[in-house]
Amino acid sequence: MTLATLSDVLQPALRDGYSVGGLVTLGWEDMRAYTRAAEAEGLPVILQAGPSCRKHTPLPVLGKMFRHLAESASVPVVAHLDHGYTYEECREALDSGFTSLMFDGSRLPLRENIEQTARITEMAHAAGISCEGEIGFVGYSDGESSQGTDPDEAATFAQETHVDAMAISVGNVHLQQNKEGGLDEARIRAIEAVTEVPLVIHGGSGVPVEQRQRLARDSKVCKFNIGTELRMAFGAALREAIAKDRDRFDRVQILSDVEAPIEAAARQVLRTLGANHSLKGDIS
Repeated sequence: MTLATLSDVLQPALRDGYSVGGLVTLGWEDMRAYTRAAEAEGLPVILQAGPSCRKHTPLPVLGKMFRHLAESASVPVVAHLDHGYTYEECREALDSGFTSLMFDGSRLPLRENIEQTARITEMAHAAGISCEGEIGFVGYSDGESSQGTDPDEAATFAQETHVDAMAISVGNVHLQQNKEGGLDEARIRAIEAVTEVPLVIHGGSGVPVEQRQRLARDSKVCKFNIGTELRMAFGAALREAIAKDRDRFDRVQILSDVEAPIEAAARQVLRTLGANHSLKGDIS
């Protein structure tokens, strides 16, 4: 069994100069494809259950699905709650077998964000699992605007919450469908100069691939969350599967044609982030 905590996979990434993919899941087909992609590349993977996923499938079920995949995987698999908004939701994820909690208090005043994140970090650490927090606010494409992370506030947040990973707002945006933007590297450097905590980029789909790869190699950004990019690959594969035989109606038959393309897309994402690093020599 290779079920891992967030710290289990991010600390080696921080030490050795690579990043780990936090792949946003919505259902069994993409969870399984992402795990297979990680095994094929010989890299760890973080399976993430965000609000949309939890709206569709309850946390206790998701926990069992993630753990089932991890039990037979040859690479480390993290069962991660993405954007938990309350203590109770984080507690339910912990009780459901998740090995990592992300509490999102980024809409709260700084002091309240610190206090609530610290409380959830304490709960996670008491159970032997990890906690990610967010300082600054990462906005949404065609939605709420971002508020960039202040380096001094980031230093205070990291020191007082004891989080294992810190999500930051440095030009990244959730749900961006193109890669025309880019991250504010000067702000990243200012943040990493005042903290040793592994940094996390939400909205990683909108980050140019070259910048992802470079930051994975030479910064403290150890985790890129990738969702929209892979959902777009899923949608394209699903449309193609339906179009090639419009008489098909069985979802198992249709979805069986979708897993290979999204596994290929996930392999490319993971390979870019984990360039020059692989566990294959350790798992053969």
